[in-house]
Amino acid sequence: MAANPVPKMTAAEYLEIERKAAFKSEFVRGEVFAMFGGLPTHAVLIGQMVRELGDALEDAPCVVSVAELRLELVRDQVYVYPDVMVICGGFALAEGHRDMITNPSVVVEVLSESTEAWDRGGKFGLYQGLASLREYVLVSTTAMRVEWFTREEDGRWSYRKAEGPDGVVRLETLGVTLGLGRIYRKVELG
Repeated sequence: MAANPVPKMTAAEYLEIERKAAFKSEFVRGEVFAMFGGLPTHAVLIGQMVRELGDALEDAPCVVSVAELRLELVRDQVYVYPDVMVICGGFALAEGHRDMITNPSVVVEVLSESTEAWDRGGKFGLYQGLASLREYVLVSTTAMRVEWFTREEDGRWSYRKAEGPDGVVRLETLGVTLGLGRIYRKVELG
């Protein structure tokens, strides 16, 4: 006996449900993935990144957004909620929508056991399709470590890593330097 295929949802169906939902979900090519609350370390690190980036960009024409703002990665195919985004020069709204953007300059994902492989692989691959994206940052919840990828002038992505309390993250696109000692203060790693 053959199994019945699970019907895929359309982008319009997803958006109609998502806009009324009590919890957030991401949409990837017809499949919906519920976003569950993170562990305390995950939540604190998101807050730390928002604060550090917000303070560093106080006088810049950029805003820092937390995971409440939906990002369209592929029109009518992929919608996600990055943990943190930096948007410079104003919001570019997705065509026909007032509640999602298409133009982050920097995306930060705080890694969790359940999402790390997706954040490093498939999701990063999708993020690379955003013309506006200049840097992609991965924050560890198990070690004092931040990794980041910078889009070079020739389009390739360079990799950098900072570790330990004296480690420094230099986001060249933003002209921002962040110390790991500050990012990880009050964070219990596990």
